Amino acid sequence: MFAYIVRRLLHTVPVVIVGSFATFLMVSAAGDPLGDLKAKQPPVSPAVLAAETHRLRLDEPLHLRYWHWLSGIVRGDWGPSVSRIDIGHEIGQRVLVSVRLVALAMVVAVLLALVVGLISAVRRYSVIDYGFTFLGFLMLSMPAFWLAILLKQQAIDVNDAVGVSLFYTVGDSSIPAPTGFADTVRDVLGHLVLPTIVLAMTAFAPWSRYVRSSIIEVLQSDYVRLARAKGLGRRTVLVRHALRTALIPLTTVVGLDLAVLFSGAVVTETVFQWRGMGSFLLTAVRERDVYAVMGWLLVVSLIVILFNLIADLLYAVLDPRIRLA
Repeated sequence: MFAYIVRRLLHTVPVVIVGSFATFLMVSAAGDPLGDLKAKQPPVSPAVLAAETHRLRLDEPLHLRYWHWLSGIVRGDWGPSVSRIDIGHEIGQRVLVSVRLVALAMVVAVLLALVVGLISAVRRYSVIDYGFTFLGFLMLSMPAFWLAILLKQQAIDVNDAVGVSLFYTVGDSSIPAPTGFADTVRDVLGHLVLPTIVLAMTAFAPWSRYVRSSIIEVLQSDYVRLARAKGLGRRTVLVRHALRTALIPLTTVVGLDLAVLFSGAVVTETVFQWRGMGSFLLTAVRERDVYAVMGWLLVVSLIVILFNLIADLLYAVLDPRIRLA
């Protein structure tokens, strides 16, 4: 198992390098990071422009700039920022905000997908199945930003109607922050409700269809028929055989869709005005801050790689016939 983990991690190194270099090329070609500075009135002096060009390493060839960034990451240097922020420190503060949103949304979406997929498979072609199918396609076709805006507006209307802030619609925590531990936990969870619903509802829709298809296929297999012929109850067959087998393709899909969840988190955090990785990325793109965008990409890539590795390890737990070698 340890050798497998090491081998998988080594295989991801060239993928991260090639992907980061391609992103570096695209972001560098997106525009001049000093465009806003050059457009200022009155114009800044040539000495200031030259100093900023040297600080941002714009006077170096593209491949050298990428190499300095890559080697600097190893030393803990995330590169110079257009807005002169400490990129590493800023990401360190924001990444936990986004991770707690994505992680909670993923757990909720997986649970919903399992329940909805199982019920749809057992009650195939029934009114319940058609209802869940309609809900799934509705959530799948609804843009995340539209659902977030709609949910936020409804929450504001409810708060105005009752005269009490039942739902938090702005920010990832209250300002000023509560002092006690219990109040802090309650405050964090309260701000998580609406963004989590948005991400979970848009993610569970395709996952539930995978669960439904997998369970239907398993229920028609020979070993399930044999288990029923031996006298095992319907619930035992569904939980111990059908559902467990259906978790394997679901695990694969969840691992692959983690990057999609982070992309949805960018939009969701913007609507609810969270100070997470989403707003960090949008600010970096708007300022054409190459090194800030690269820092965001690196962190998200490492998180996706980690979760995909966990998904691979779960295969052997879900199905003992699978051997990691």
